[in-house]
Amino acid sequence: MHKSHYIVLAALLMAMPLFSQMFEVKKGSIVFHSNAPQENIDATSKSLTGLMNISANNFAFAVDVNTFKGFNSALQQEHFYENYMQTDLYPRATFSGKLIDKFNPEQSIQTIRAKGTLEIHGVKQERIIEVAIQKTSSGYSIHSEFNVLLQDHGIMVPKIVNQKIAENIAVIVDGTLALKP
Repeated sequence: MHKSHYIVLAALLMAMPLFSQMFEVKKGSIVFHSNAPQENIDATSKSLTGLMNISANNFAFAVDVNTFKGFNSALQQEHFYENYMQTDLYPRATFSGKLIDKFNPEQSIQTIRAKGTLEIHGVKQERIIEVAIQKTSSGYSIHSEFNVLLQDHGIMVPKIVNQKIAENIAVIVDGTLALKP
C-alpha cells in the first residue's frame, strides 16, 4: 500500500471512535418559568443528567423533579413538589428518543431536532424539540427552549390559584456534553 493510503486509513481509524463514543452531560440545568396574570414563578435545577450515543443516533436525559429551587416561597416549592408534580409518585422527568437530524461532531454550530418521549408527572408525550449545539474546547454546549402545557401531562391546577400558575410553562435547558470515559 502506498504511504498516502496509510495516512488516510490512520486518519479514518482515529475518527471512528468519535462516532462510536457516548457523550454525557457534565453540567446541566433546567429552568422553568410560569408567567401567570397574578404571579411569575421561576425555578431551576442544576441536576440534569443525560447521554447521547452518536453511532446509534439516540439520547436520554433526566432530572429529579425535587431538585428544582428558587421558588417565591418555601410553601410554593412544597406545593410544587407535593400537590402539582407529586414527586413521591413521579420523581423524575425524562426525554429520550432519536435525533432526527444528523449530528456532525466536526461542525462548530448546528441546530438539530430531537424526537422522543417527554415524560413529566408520569404522562408520556411524543415531542420534537430543537437543540442548538456548539462545539467547545472540551466537548459541546447544548441549549433548548420549549413549552410544556400542564394539561398535556395531567397536572391539574385548582381554580383558586389558576391566576397564579400559567397553563403553559416555558422551559430552558442548558448543558455541556463531553465524551464519556
